[in-house]
Amino acid sequence: MSVKLSACIVAYNNYEDIKAAITSMEQFTSPELPKRIYIVDNGVAISSPSDVEEFKNWIEGYSDVEYIDAGQNLGFGKGHNTVLDKLDSEYHAIVNPDILFCEDAFSKIIAWMDEHNDVGMVIPDIRDEFGKRQLVYRDELTVFDMFVRFFCKGLFPKRIKKHTLQDKDYSKPFQVPFGQGSFLVVRTDLFMKLKGFDDNFFMYVEDADLCKRVNQVSKLMYFPWARVIHKWEKGSHGNKVLFKYHVQSMKYYFKKWGVKWS
Repeated sequence: MSVKLSACIVAYNNYEDIKAAITSMEQFTSPELPKRIYIVDNGVAISSPSDVEEFKNWIEGYSDVEYIDAGQNLGFGKGHNTVLDKLDSEYHAIVNPDILFCEDAFSKIIAWMDEHNDVGMVIPDIRDEFGKRQLVYRDELTVFDMFVRFFCKGLFPKRIKKHTLQDKDYSKPFQVPFGQGSFLVVRTDLFMKLKGFDDNFFMYVEDADLCKRVNQVSKLMYFPWARVIHKWEKGSHGNKVLFKYHVQSMKYYFKKWGVKWS
């Protein structure tokens, strides 16, 4: 069935977060906006069978939500790519499990994109639970910026401010080189043309890669007139396994696009 909007959330033993995300999405999104939501479950193997069954039963209460067992942990990008052959929509949303809706963000974004054909993807005003805008809008990745982020956060405040685009006017739209992948709305035909995320990234930096490819053929724009809440648990900080994935992804990114030191 063709819909205006499709959305995908990748699950990994975080069913309560996803329940909250879907509940808020259903509460605030206009019923006049036809949509289809896909839940791709990467974490069945580490979740208790009773929790999985309870979650699947809960999903059945929504006619526009479909559950997909990935069968294994595919990672973030490949998990999202699972739905590529299912998409029959005009717009597609990449949504993190820890996103909460506080207004009808989708309708506002889609109405604006309908009027701006040169815009291929949008990232809205993303705030934390206390109303502070998150630093999810960034310049292109460099080796220096990644080093500062992980090892020298307090030493280069001006550089961090530059990399996270803090001098931009957030009251109006502007083009974003790299928008963090917690909430992105992309034209479905563009997403499919690009073949979604690059499967070579298991976790981390796949969003930077997607944004770069979108900006090569279209525009990723910040959209100030729609807001979502992102709880944002920074998993790779302090976790050696996740940090390893982050480093591997950065190495692949710079191998793919060329090393940009600063």
